[in-house]
Amino acid sequence: MENALTLTQTGIGKKAAVALTGAVMFGFVLVHMLGNLQIFLGRETLNHYSEMLHAVPELLWVARAVLLVSVVTHITLTVDLALRNAKARPTAYRVSADVGRQDPLMRYARKTMILSGPIVLSFIVFHLAHLTLGEVPGLAHGQDVYENVVRGFQNPVVAGFYVFANILLGLHLYHGGHSLLQSLGLRNPRLDPRARTAAAAFAAAVTVGNVVMPLAVLVRAVGADVQ
Repeated sequence: MENALTLTQTGIGKKAAVALTGAVMFGFVLVHMLGNLQIFLGRETLNHYSEMLHAVPELLWVARAVLLVSVVTHITLTVDLALRNAKARPTAYRVSADVGRQDPLMRYARKTMILSGPIVLSFIVFHLAHLTLGEVPGLAHGQDVYENVVRGFQNPVVAGFYVFANILLGLHLYHGGHSLLQSLGLRNPRLDPRARTAAAAFAAAVTVGNVVMPLAVLVRAVGADVQ
């Protein structure tokens, strides 16, 4: 039918697409963090991990393309939904509203979602330019991933931006993880506290795992061999 609405032309469809693209990013940030934490195992281990990822460049670029499309789609639809909600002033979800009143962190995360998304996107672009494409003058050092990471985090501005972006990412994950089931129409008020706890645990683990790396480099606990 010519008038049939596509997935992203309905409010429900957009929320489902936001949830699904969010799930893709949840998986990515977890795998990405676990891979990067190998910096604590030394230069050889991290560089070997990088070589393994680049062994099949076609698959790597497909994964990057899926991630990029997911991020852009997620942010675009989130902003669109936020603007529509602000214009229409609909009644908020009863369960979400209750959680927001009881949890100041969730309330803050919800209010900053529309801002944290673009900031996290800019961080991803910088991160790729720095460590993947080697296009950040003074920070990249050939194909030595370990040295790229250490040299980047030895710069307090880069390390500070990384920490700031990952704190926002943590808030985003906390709110997004809690809202994902609701967006898919699978929320159960009885299980809501467990979902909230799981979202908080996941967000905290990713945030701590990502933030500890630049801080370790700044205090020379990692990368002391890079001058």
